[in-house]
Amino acid sequence: MKNLLKKIQSTSQSPSSPSTKTKKFSISFSFLNSKKVQVALASTLGVVFVMLVLGYIFIFMPAMKLKVSGQVVADEATLLKADIKSNDIDLIDARITSLSEKYAAFEKDAEALYWTSFIPYGQDFKAGVEAGRYMIQAADEAVTAIYPYADLIGFKQGEQNFYDKSAKERLQTAVITLDKMLERIDLVADNIEQAEKRIESIDPNRYPEKIGGKEIRANIVQGQDQFKGMASLFVDAKPLLKQLPEILGSDDEKDYLILFQNTAERRATGGFFTFYAIFNVNKGEITVKGSSDMYDIDNAIASHPPAPDKILEYHKGVSKFYIRDSNLSPDFVESVGLFDELYKKAGNSIDYDGIIAIDSKVLVDMLRIFGDTQVDGITFSAEIDERCDCPQVIYTLFDIVDRPVNYVKIDRKRILGNLMLELFYKAIGFSPSKYWGQLAQTSFENLDEKHILLYFVDKDTQAAVEQMNYAGRIHQGEGDYLHINNVNFAGAKSNLFLDEEVNSTTSFEGGKVTREVTIKFKNPHPPSDCNLERGGLCLNATLRNWIRFYVPEGSELNDFAGSKTKTLTYDELGKTVYEGFMTVDPEGVASVSIKYTLPSSITKDNYTLYVQKQPGIENQELTIEVGGKKEFNGPFAIDVLVE
Repeated sequence: MKNLLKKIQSTSQSPSSPSTKTKKFSISFSFLNSKKVQVALASTLGVVFVMLVLGYIFIFMPAMKLKVSGQVVADEATLLKADIKSNDIDLIDARITSLSEKYAAFEKDAEALYWTSFIPYGQDFKAGVEAGRYMIQAADEAVTAIYPYADLIGFKQGEQNFYDKSAKERLQTAVITLDKMLERIDLVADNIEQAEKRIESIDPNRYPEKIGGKEIRANIVQGQDQFKGMASLFVDAKPLLKQLPEILGSDDEKDYLILFQNTAERRATGGFFTFYAIFNVNKGEITVKGSSDMYDIDNAIASHPPAPDKILEYHKGVSKFYIRDSNLSPDFVESVGLFDELYKKAGNSIDYDGIIAIDSKVLVDMLRIFGDTQVDGITFSAEIDERCDCPQVIYTLFDIVDRPVNYVKIDRKRILGNLMLELFYKAIGFSPSKYWGQLAQTSFENLDEKHILLYFVDKDTQAAVEQMNYAGRIHQGEGDYLHINNVNFAGAKSNLFLDEEVNSTTSFEGGKVTREVTIKFKNPHPPSDCNLERGGLCLNATLRNWIRFYVPEGSELNDFAGSKTKTLTYDELGKTVYEGFMTVDPEGVASVSIKYTLPSSITKDNYTLYVQKQPGIENQELTIEVGGKKEFNGPFAIDVLVE
């Protein structure tokens, strides 16, 4: 240090210094001759050196070590993802154990940086590491819980305590012991709750929006939202999971009414009621007590009441209230109430414990999973049939049931029921690990997309399915809301040929929130031969469509365009409803649009929008624009929330 000072001093006193003109711009270092300055400079350099050493020891070295162990954990997580795709429960179990061990080493390395928790970034780091540990513990508890039943839910499994039993026997064993598995649900839930608390404690606003070209803040927000959604899903599913033993008849046998909805002829809850079956479940053993066409129930009702006003007004040639037309309300529970009013009058009715409504997509999905299926000498397939640009099974069923002939078709109305039963027997007859995983995954997708609707007589079970949004109820909540409900009254099977586009636009003007919603229908296919005398199969004809828009209660209608009848406004199901009627011709296009103002309680500052899908719909596109910004654009498969 002294040599350095001497060198600086000698340089400043050098005889070869600049000329007089240049000297007035020179800097004098003579102050460095002061011993106090020299001591201060030496001390500063010493402190910097010490800080660098300490930083290297307590930050750089731990960070580098943490980076290595973190990469090990990341690699193990990637392998776990691959094991999950392989559907092998033994591999998954072993991988989670390995991941847990490697994460423990990572967490130990991370503890070397926990001393930084006095600053917010250090707190976030610690919270993130701890959240990871709780999530691994939750995964471990979940695998431990399902391991004895892995084969039944579609996982491959090496050693099983009931491997040599039939699928039926394994299902019965699982139901009887299901309560033991469910005991671990609370442990899984506790770990998820602890992880959620730590992830929520991280404040994204303290981080920059970008570093270089990489999004930082948005990724943190997205990660928090995704985890919150997953945690909420588990919380919502927990009551239903705890009801599973009861649903599967662990104590008392249950009878369930299966209703098939034909979505080619759309109705308020998805489709026209065409077929029913009665399933009995007793300690996991499933048997079919009966099945038939919906017309058989109607024929068993001695006297039908007059048709409701809406049927008299919009339906074609129908004056009585039939059970096949009873799903008039977009709220499935309300429609079940109308169904029951008639069903209890039928001589062949039963006391049921629940109703499971399934539609055409479920039938096609089952054929995709189980393959071509033969019933009564007829082969049914999920392959596309060029005659209707739809699955072969759909066209074939219509050809059997609806095409007029000059001879008596035996049990033609029961062919759909026979096909569904054959697929059911295939499902329980196959090895669970072969198909049940695909079947379970597809079933959950169809529940989310409202192709399966559930209703239970037991209040606790019903509350559980409503919490999961599996009950087909009209959503109740704060903020803006939209549900468009279309009902095909005597328009053949034309919904099979329609493409639909929904455009939703929200504008904020002068303190008011205004809305414009348009739904456009396009039928690009030629009309069918609907001449019954010639034996034509009338599938594609003019759609007669009863349309209802459900919006927040108290909204004021400004305009309704496209209806062929006088439009109506009324309150129902906690919403304001705008009602009209329109038609769509084959090879034609038609649209309906409404403009309205939301109630004053909904403002720009608190604006959210929940768009609820009508059950049974497949070919519908949705675009949502709020305040000039496009918030959603794509297939309308599940309910959409804009916040």
